[in-house]
Amino acid sequence: MKTCNASSFKWLPLAAALVAGSAGAQVSSPQPPLKYTPTQMVETLHGVFGDHHARAIHTKGIMLTGRFTPSPEAARVSSAVHLHGASVPIIVRFSNFVGVPDAPDNDPMSSPRGMAIRFTLPDGSSTDIVSHSFNGFPSQNADQFRELLQAIAASGPDAAKPTALDGYLATHPAAKHFLTVAKPAPVSYATLPYYGVNTFKFINASGKVTYGRYQIVPMAPAQYLTDAQAKVAAPEYLSKEIGERVGHGPLRFRLMLQLAGKGDHIDDPSIAWPDTRPQVELGVIAIDHLVPDSVAAEKKIVFMPNRLPKGIEVEDQMVNFRSAAYGVSFSARQ
Repeated sequence: MKTCNASSFKWLPLAAALVAGSAGAQVSSPQPPLKYTPTQMVETLHGVFGDHHARAIHTKGIMLTGRFTPSPEAARVSSAVHLHGASVPIIVRFSNFVGVPDAPDNDPMSSPRGMAIRFTLPDGSSTDIVSHSFNGFPSQNADQFRELLQAIAASGPDAAKPTALDGYLATHPAAKHFLTVAKPAPVSYATLPYYGVNTFKFINASGKVTYGRYQIVPMAPAQYLTDAQAKVAAPEYLSKEIGERVGHGPLRFRLMLQLAGKGDHIDDPSIAWPDTRPQVELGVIAIDHLVPDSVAAEKKIVFMPNRLPKGIEVEDQMVNFRSAAYGVSFSARQ
């Protein structure tokens, strides 16, 4: 088993972090109009993974419940209601990347893993975070992601060389990095850091704006299986492990906000920001129960990253496209 330090970020006082994170200009490039629709995106995902009348991607998962407790510093970043005051209930869904409901947990295509969180707000409304266990995204925008999927679909084992995917990766280094970098199998969904790759705009009660991306860091050290251990792991080992682990006590994560610095791209999720960027702790996630009949419960919920309270706004427009695609997928599986 491989063990890594859970946090590589700098712990800085909040005031210093906000100044450092907001110093200088961030980069926001004009984006051309998208050629493809969210419906076409879902159809393309079905072309790659098959239409299983389920989520088009991150199909296999498990749901749990818990609470989120904001930190004292969180309200200085945003006026969002769940970032100050009392703790709020949460629903968490861990998942595997591939769009196949019975894909083994130890299949390399099951990484990166996903972590989606729904916060239930005091007035009965909700807000969501969608993240995965890789710091970055293979594509700058939704059109590029669809084109990558099309290249994958056209590059099966019998395809002539060089394949469509070979050609695509030759001209898209971010996609090549995403697909080829090692993603070791985790010991547990609870021993992975997760990254919200899209940028949001956070506004505090005084109107101060901060641009940031979520990171969700396990309090326990990050742990991974060796290649030999992963090869012999059971197909359902992650769902079994998380059920046993939560029975021994809450699973705890820190919800962090990585702050954009000078020159950071705030509308391009394919470019990860440097690890040296300061972070602010927004609060603690404590997960303590499995959802009864998770499979049935998962069919009734869709996580929308653009479902936001006052004090948080979309900055990277891919968020709105992703949310629309999730809505299309949800309607189809009903």
